[in-house]
Amino acid sequence: MNILVDTDILIEITRARNTILLDAWAALVKLPDPVLYTPVTASEIWAGARPSEFRSTTLLLQSLHCIEISCAIGEMAGHFLRTYAKSHRLQISDALIAASAIHSGAHLWTRNRKHYPMPELLFY
Repeated sequence: MNILVDTDILIEITRARNTILLDAWAALVKLPDPVLYTPVTASEIWAGARPSEFRSTTLLLQSLHCIEISCAIGEMAGHFLRTYAKSHRLQISDALIAASAIHSGAHLWTRNRKHYPMPELLFY
């Protein structure tokens, strides 16, 4: 099973404050499938990274597989925005992350499930 990690999870991993989440992470990275993330997540992480976190963030992202955002993902994200932007205040970043997970057949690991109202999206 492929897992796509949301920004909130990677921030918690980098800051290493939540032992339950760190234990789940340790189990996840032992699985044979690569852990996935998106360029959107990379940009969000780097935007908020503290200088003391630069090295650990670089090493973390290098250990994962970044999914490229394709035209098909962009189209799907646009559909999600048309459908959920007004009713659920869906942001473009979350639309792109959700579309990336669905397009790649991955389960999304996030602590912010309310940001993702798409019924076809699977969660980890």
